[in-house]
Amino acid sequence: MIKKYFLVGLMLFCLKPAFAQGPVSGEVKALTLQESIQYALNNNQDVQKAYYDEQIGKQQIREAKSNGLPQLSANSGLDYFPALPTQILPGALAGQPGTDIPVQFGKDYNANANVQLTQLLFNKSYFVGLEAARTTQDLYRLRREMVQEDLIYNIGSAYLQALQTREQFNTIEANLERLTQLERIMQLQYENDLVKKVDVNRIKVSKTNLENQRLSLNTAFEQQKNMLKFFMGMPLEQDVALEDATISLEKLTATVDAATAAANKTQFQLLNTQKQLLNLQEKNIRAGYYPTLSAYGQYGYQTQRNELFDSSIPFFKSSVVGLKLSVPIFDGFRKDAQIKQAQLEQKKVEEDIEKFTTNTAVMLTNAVKQLENSENAIRTQEQNVDLAQEVYETTNQLYKEGLSPLTDLLDAEVSLREAKTNLNNEVLKFKIAQLSYLQAAGEIESLVK
Repeated sequence: MIKKYFLVGLMLFCLKPAFAQGPVSGEVKALTLQESIQYALNNNQDVQKAYYDEQIGKQQIREAKSNGLPQLSANSGLDYFPALPTQILPGALAGQPGTDIPVQFGKDYNANANVQLTQLLFNKSYFVGLEAARTTQDLYRLRREMVQEDLIYNIGSAYLQALQTREQFNTIEANLERLTQLERIMQLQYENDLVKKVDVNRIKVSKTNLENQRLSLNTAFEQQKNMLKFFMGMPLEQDVALEDATISLEKLTATVDAATAAANKTQFQLLNTQKQLLNLQEKNIRAGYYPTLSAYGQYGYQTQRNELFDSSIPFFKSSVVGLKLSVPIFDGFRKDAQIKQAQLEQKKVEEDIEKFTTNTAVMLTNAVKQLENSENAIRTQEQNVDLAQEVYETTNQLYKEGLSPLTDLLDAEVSLREAKTNLNNEVLKFKIAQLSYLQAAGEIESLVK
């Protein structure tokens, strides 16, 4: 996911001044890895959105419950008939058999007002829906935890890469300081005709190359800090100072079982929750075969008048109570097709769970292997740095004594710088492998515990 946001980090950097210019706010905030993660968990926009989704799940439970609570409504209406409807009655009713008599019933104004109460007595879908709402809330909670875990890994990776760049910068600084001192000495020797101009130029070329590398590292370090602040949700104007990061594996064992590691991971729990929801979806469809029973009651008043405000005709009471039973009989096999779809969706999730378990085993094995390789590589590179340091010091002494040419000294300086850079890279690989191991084992949140 770091690669996903790399271009974003570059764009964010364009909004900032160069590293050497200092922060706008004038205040530098010191941050450890754990503090960076905690700040991100409190301020990152994706985490906030996941929290809102979790709150939405709680409101969905309330919504599902509302269907089983009494439903009360009030209604009123006023009808005006400029022309009353006409009914045809047989003339026999008025002593005129064989004829039709047009008759108008009612008054010009009809008014009514009533209160209606309904209560669901039995609906199997209601109880299944209530359980599904609770499971959906668990789904939102797990998604929030997944967002947090991804964020912790991203913060860890960005933080460690920034530290690596800073260490490379320190190495360049140390070498540049040595070359600067050597340049002053060479310049004095040249002015006293003790060395050739070409030797002084070689030092200047090497120094210029190091200065360009330092400038590039300054730019890269600022970009990485901006990307880190982007993940954290921190204002770009706030400058930060990163402290050395340590990652502990004390709570873990390198022989953790892959199945256990998969079960510990939030994504595994999320897949199981999705399977539960699909199972509840199937149950809800089957619940459609059951009858639905509800009770209702209504109480109100109504009147009919030729004049709207004619009080001589009062409002008359009306009330009714009853039961309503709805029994499904045949739907053209619609629910049967829906049930089979839900069953197939469950099988797809089962395949995802099996794939995820296998992928976890691969990630865990690779992380353990990388840890072992990095540990060996670090020991080897530390020995290599010691040797390169010894060679440089020896060559430097021989050069001062006039027993070694300048090219040997420059080559020794380059070799020492490369050895330190390689060691720095291996240390970063080791810490990234630690992050990957924590993620594969489902223990990435231990970084903030």
